[in-house]
Amino acid sequence: MKKFLFIAAALVVLGVALSLYLRPTAQVSAAVKDRAVNLVPGSVIVRAEYQMELKSEIGGRVIKSELDPGLKVRQGDFLVQLDTGDLELEIERIESDYAARKKSLEIGSSTRLDLVTARENIAHLERMVESGNYPVAELEKQRRGLKAIEQKLALEEVGNEHELATFENTLKAKRRELEKMTIVAPFDGVVAEVRARPGDLIGGGAPIAILISTTRTVEGRISEENFAGVREGQDAQVRFLGYGEQQYRAKVTKILPTADPATQRYIVYLEVQIEPEKLVPGLTGELTIVVGERDAEAIIPRRALFGNNVLVVENGRVRLRTVEVGYVSLTSVEILKGLKAGEQVIVDDLDRFRDGDRVRVDDASGR
Repeated sequence: MKKFLFIAAALVVLGVALSLYLRPTAQVSAAVKDRAVNLVPGSVIVRAEYQMELKSEIGGRVIKSELDPGLKVRQGDFLVQLDTGDLELEIERIESDYAARKKSLEIGSSTRLDLVTARENIAHLERMVESGNYPVAELEKQRRGLKAIEQKLALEEVGNEHELATFENTLKAKRRELEKMTIVAPFDGVVAEVRARPGDLIGGGAPIAILISTTRTVEGRISEENFAGVREGQDAQVRFLGYGEQQYRAKVTKILPTADPATQRYIVYLEVQIEPEKLVPGLTGELTIVVGERDAEAIIPRRALFGNNVLVVENGRVRLRTVEVGYVSLTSVEILKGLKAGEQVIVDDLDRFRDGDRVRVDDASGR
């Protein structure tokens, strides 16, 4: 009889042990009081602040060029020289004509001599009229002739001034054209593409290279439903896909007021704490903007939440519980109602468990 009771007790113990052993193991994490952070997710792309098609305003033949893909240039650096031979000859001809015309005007006008002679003649005739030896009507006729000579001289002087001014303006235009045939870098940048080489004949306005500025902008794109809380000056974190899991601190510096009509995503600009040489145009990544922070009574890992539900383990049993969610970050969720600090929630393989299941517990949080 004693032997039978011993065997029965052993079987009961074995059954209990086997039951416990066969229970699935649930990875859990305890809800904690902590600082809740509300993050808005988005994507980022690095762009050159601007790029430009380098063009020559003047047509001509390229006789010298420093352009080379990848070349770093500073504002004012020499890039391309066009052939100036024909233009220099034209400028010499205009300068010669200008100098000859000035000398001609320095000699004086025959009209001015006619004016001096006419004035002397009028003075003589006035004395004769006073002595009664010359008719007054004839004197008035001579005075009208003098007036015509004065008007002619005035018109000549205006014409001469206009002619000299035209020479000067033409020379200025030609010299300016000559300057434009030496093309320099308009800003600090990098040569991305070369489209004209020494010997090429180019037209005015034709692109000869593409320059990309050395300054960069980091452009973030935020979905319409997440945009409302974004403000200038907010802190952010950026992860560039090309640099693995490294997170870089950033700040929102500018927000465009309208969404991209094609994607309905809003654009923000970021100042990122990263070495400038790492900001390669075209580099993409992920963005999170901190739009709110506060002390929370219960925070759990984000992966424990499905919909508005969590699976809580109470005394070895799974309990499905509906919760009210507060701030959400990349890895954690604030629970406003339905869960208290210290309670354990399942964080992995949630689809394996149902309300009422018996489970063993493996504390994934290490608490």
